[in-house]
Amino acid sequence: MATPDFISALRTHIGNRLLPLPGVSAIVLDDDGRVLLGRRADNGRWAIIGGIPEPGEQPAAAVVREVFEETAVRCVPERVLVVQALEPVVYPNGDVCQFMDICFLARAVGGEARVNDDESLEVGWFEPDALPDLEDFALSRIKQAAAEGPTWFEGIGEL
Repeated sequence: MATPDFISALRTHIGNRLLPLPGVSAIVLDDDGRVLLGRRADNGRWAIIGGIPEPGEQPAAAVVREVFEETAVRCVPERVLVVQALEPVVYPNGDVCQFMDICFLARAVGGEARVNDDESLEVGWFEPDALPDLEDFALSRIKQAAAEGPTWFEGIGEL
């Protein structure tokens, strides 16, 4: 998976230091309530679909683009599930990034799920009670997608 040009340009100035970045992700559900997941090419793990918005791209548009680019599924965002700062990630080349993730609940409206780029090894639909091994943050987002009403936020504390 190629590093976006705007990030490469920033890296020429800051090196490997921590780079805060926007991120988008989606819990995409089909009409049967199955969850769309991709098995990532970089680490081999199953994950929810997500990526980095292009400069100036709106988050909802970015998540629609990312879902299609990675899975060939067309989707419509329905609501924001959570906005959360994720733990910093250190890549094999030493680059450090921290994503502020905006996760959407989205409904699949077309396309056939398949690997559609070099970021995924596999793509598939999974029943919520038969998910593959996922990271905790992905599982919590899937649970939030199933909940009615507003989402909750961690780390706010007493105001």
